[in-house]
Amino acid sequence: MKIALKTITALVLVLLLALTAGYIWLRQSLPQLDGTLTLSGLKAPVEIVRDRHGVPHIYAGSVEDAYFTLGFVHAQDRLWQMEMNRRIAAGRLSEALGAATLDADKFLRTLGVRRVAEATLKSLNVETRSQLDAYAAGVNAFLAQRSGPLPPEFLLTGVKPEPWQSADSVAWIKMMAWDLGANWRTELLRLRLAKKLSTAQIGEFLPPYPGDAPLAVTDYATLYRQLDASKLAALALPGLTEDGASNNWVLAGGRTASGKPLLANDPHLGLAAPAVWYFAHLSAPGLDVMGATLPGVPAVVLGRNREIAWGYTNTGPDVQDLYVERVDDTGQVLAPQGWQKLATRSEVIKVKGQPDVAITVRSSRHGPLISDVFKPAADALPQQFALAFSWTTLREDDLSMQAAGKFATAGNWSDFLAAARNFHSPQQNMVYADTKGNIGYIAPGRVPVRKPANDLKGLAPAPGWDAKYDWDGFIAFEDLPRSYNPASGEIMTANHKIVAKDYPHFITSEWVLPYRAERIKQLLDAIPKHTLQSFEKIQADTVSLQVREILPLLLKTKAADTDAQQVLRQLAQWDADMVLGGAEPLIVSAWLRELGRLIYADELGDLFTSEWAHRAEFMHAVLADTGGQGHWCDNVNTAAKETCAELLPRALGLALADLKRRYGEDRSRWHWGDAHYALSEHRPFGRQALLAKLFDIHVPTPGDTYTVNVGRNTLANEGAPFASRHAASLRAIYDLSDLDKSVYIHSTGQSGNLLSPLYKNFAERWARVEYLPMSMQRSDALSASLGTLRLKPQ
Repeated sequence: MKIALKTITALVLVLLLALTAGYIWLRQSLPQLDGTLTLSGLKAPVEIVRDRHGVPHIYAGSVEDAYFTLGFVHAQDRLWQMEMNRRIAAGRLSEALGAATLDADKFLRTLGVRRVAEATLKSLNVETRSQLDAYAAGVNAFLAQRSGPLPPEFLLTGVKPEPWQSADSVAWIKMMAWDLGANWRTELLRLRLAKKLSTAQIGEFLPPYPGDAPLAVTDYATLYRQLDASKLAALALPGLTEDGASNNWVLAGGRTASGKPLLANDPHLGLAAPAVWYFAHLSAPGLDVMGATLPGVPAVVLGRNREIAWGYTNTGPDVQDLYVERVDDTGQVLAPQGWQKLATRSEVIKVKGQPDVAITVRSSRHGPLISDVFKPAADALPQQFALAFSWTTLREDDLSMQAAGKFATAGNWSDFLAAARNFHSPQQNMVYADTKGNIGYIAPGRVPVRKPANDLKGLAPAPGWDAKYDWDGFIAFEDLPRSYNPASGEIMTANHKIVAKDYPHFITSEWVLPYRAERIKQLLDAIPKHTLQSFEKIQADTVSLQVREILPLLLKTKAADTDAQQVLRQLAQWDADMVLGGAEPLIVSAWLRELGRLIYADELGDLFTSEWAHRAEFMHAVLADTGGQGHWCDNVNTAAKETCAELLPRALGLALADLKRRYGEDRSRWHWGDAHYALSEHRPFGRQALLAKLFDIHVPTPGDTYTVNVGRNTLANEGAPFASRHAASLRAIYDLSDLDKSVYIHSTGQSGNLLSPLYKNFAERWARVEYLPMSMQRSDALSASLGTLRLKPQ
C-alpha cells in the first residue's frame, strides 16, 4: 500500500514538473519588449516603446522603417491571428484545420479574393507598394530572428508560418469589406422565401426602411417558384448581421465646452479573441499617427494624427448582386449578345490528413459561379442554370489600400477628400474633425448605378442574360453623400439612412433601423455644450428605443397566471434600460424570442432556424396589425385561426419556463449581465469545447441589439441565445482642443498570446465603457512603460 502511494505521489510530482516545464517553455513564445535586436531590412535604427497598456509607440527615421516595424510588432503580438486571416482570404484553412473548413475554402477560392489581391498590387502607386513591401519585410524579419516556441495555437495545429507577402495584406482589406457586406445573403433569402411566400408576404417579412415606400419590383416570387433554393443558405459565410451596426458623430466647437470639435466612433463587429484591432503609434518624418490597426495591414485605419481625427461606420450599400446564368454543356453562358465562353481556372486545395481537392472555377461576365462549389446548391437550381456573384471589391483596380496610407498623413479637409477618392470598398460613413475647428463627412466607395429598367433593384437574383440588370458604372465621387461645416454643427451616422428622399442615386433599400441614431440624437440635443465625459456617457447608453416602442404592445397581454401578472406589473414600471443587473431585459428578450418563434416559424418551416432574428420592424407591424399584418399570428398548419392576443400570453409562459430552466425559479436572481455576456470567440478554438474555455473571453455586458452601447445576440443559438457576439469592437473619443486628451479602448487586449497578461487585460474595462489615454507624447509612453526595444539594421 505504501509503495503504491509513493508511486502515485511520484507520478503526480513528475506530471506537475512536466506541466511547469511546459508552461515555462511556452512562455518563451512571448515577445521581447526590452533590449536590442539587429534585423535585416531596416534602413536606420528604430525604437519601440511599449506603454503600460502594451501599445507600441514606434519611433523611426523613415516612413518605410515605421511600417517595417509595425509589421514586426504585429508579428510579435498577433502572429496566429495574422496566419488565420491570410488563410481565410486565400482559401487555405483546410491545410491547417482539415476537412471541416473545406466548403469555406472552396467558396473563397471561387471568389478569388487572394488572386484579385495579387492583381490589385499592380494598380497601387509606388508609395503604397513600398509601404506594403516594408511591412512584409518587418513580419518576415520577426520570423527570421525568432527562436524558441511559437504561440500555443501553432503547437496545437502543427502549422508553421510562411513568409508574409504584400498580397496577404491587400487580401485582408478585401475580407474586411466582405465582413461589412450583406446584401447577397438577403438576395439568397428572397430566393429561398419565394418557394414558400408571395412577393407581398416577403415584403412584409423584409420590410422597407421606416417611412420609405416598398421598392416597385417585379413579382420575383413567381419568377423563382420553380427553383428549389432551400439549400443555398449553406453558401453563406459569416458577415454583416441583419442589425449590423456602428456609431460615429462629431460636434463643431459651437456645441462643445472647449470651443473645438469632439468626435466619437465605435465600429461594431463580431467579437473575437484576440480583438479585430491592435493599437499603435507610428512616428517618423512625414508621419505621426495613432489609432487602430488591423494585424496584417500596414495602416492606421481609424485614429488621429497631429491635425485631424476620423472615424467610420458602415454605409451598407448594395454592392453585391447575384445573377441566375443560363449555361450549356459546352461551357458557354447566355449573354445579351448571345452565347459566350465561360472563363475557367483550376484550384487545388490541400487538406490536412487527406488527399488534395481540385476544383474548376467558372466565371461569367458578372463574376464567379458560386453554385459550382456546393453541390446541393447546384442541385437546387434547374438544369442549365448557375448562380454568379458580382461584387465591387473583386475589381482589380480597387485602391482602398492606397487611400488608407493617405488618411494617416492628411492635414486638412482637402487632403482627407483626396485620400477618400481612392477609397473604393467597402463604402463607409467617414466623419472628420481638425484642430482648426472644421468638421466634415464623406461616404466614399464604389456604388453601382442600376439602370432605370432594372425592376429587381438588387433585391433578388437577376437573369444574367438580360442587359437591363447589368451595372451601368458607379456613382461619381462628386455625387456621393458629403457635408462640411453644417450649420447645425453636428454630423452623426449609425448605419441608418443617410440620404434625403430627393437624393438622385440608389445606394440601398436595406438601411439599418434608426433606433440608435434616434437615441444618439436625443442625447446630443439634451446638452447644450458637450464634453469628452458627456460623449463617454452616450457611448455607454443602454436605453433601448426598440423595447420602448414594442413594450406597450406586449403589456396588452392578458396574464395566464399569477406569475405572469407579477411579471407584467414589473415590466410596466420599467424604463427599457438594458442594464446589467436587471431581470426585465432578460424577460423581454426571452419573450420576444419565443414570440418570434410562434409568429413566423410556421410560415418559414425549415428556413426558420437560419432566419430566426430580431426583426424589430416586422414584429411591431404584426403585433400592431399594421396593414393587416396580424395575419402572421395565425398558424398556417392548423385549422383554427389563432390571433396575436392568444400568442402573447403563450409566448410569455414559454419564455418564463425557459428562463427558470436556465437561471432558476427565483426571478430576483435573474440578471441580464449573466445571460448577455460578451463572447469574444477564438478562431478556431472557440468551436472546441475544452479549448474554448481557455481561449475564449467572457465578460458581462449591458445593452441589446438596438442600444447605442450595442450587444447583439443570436436567437437561434439554443445553448447561449442571449450572449452578445456582435458589439463595439473599439470605442474612441477625440478631443480636438488637445488631441493628446483623446481616449480609446478595444475589446480584449494587445496580445494574441494566451500566456500574456495582455491577452484580455482590456476586456473588463471595455465592458464598463472605460478608456485608455491616447497620447502621442513620448513622456506619456515612457511613464510606467513595459519596455523599450531598439532595432538596428544589419
